[in-house]
Amino acid sequence: PRLFDAIAPAAQPRLGDFNPQALSNTVWAFAKAGVDASRLFDAIAVAAQPRLGAFNPLDFAIMAWAFATSSVSAPRLLCAIAGASQPRLGAFNPQDLASMAWAFATAGVAASWLFDAIARAVQSRLGEFSSQHLANTAWA
Repeated sequence: PRLFDAIAPAAQPRLGDFNPQALSNTVWAFAKAGVDASRLFDAIAVAAQPRLGAFNPLDFAIMAWAFATSSVSAPRLLCAIAGASQPRLGAFNPQDLASMAWAFATAGVAASWLFDAIARAVQSRLGEFSSQHLANTAWA
């Protein structure tokens, strides 16, 4: 935790230098460790929004998962992720689709159109899903 306490304020003023993977990996690491860094998450939410066009499926899934896991409210970011990712769901692997469904359900984001699009993507590729992916997607 002390390392995270040092990283958060050091990273925040440099977020403009972070690429989409670095932004996603940063929030993932803090969420995975269970470290409360709401100010950093808020700053990353602002920094990420204008760059969502450069995100790949994994970046979207990790970012959404991290915000949902940390319980940091970021409805604008999550709605922007939903809009930017929806046309590209065909490129998402089963893990990314399951993570997106779980994250949006957990965060309580009202994006029924995204869930419909995820459902279509999942249905067309059910054979690729592990039992865990199926369970996580069904839970969402």
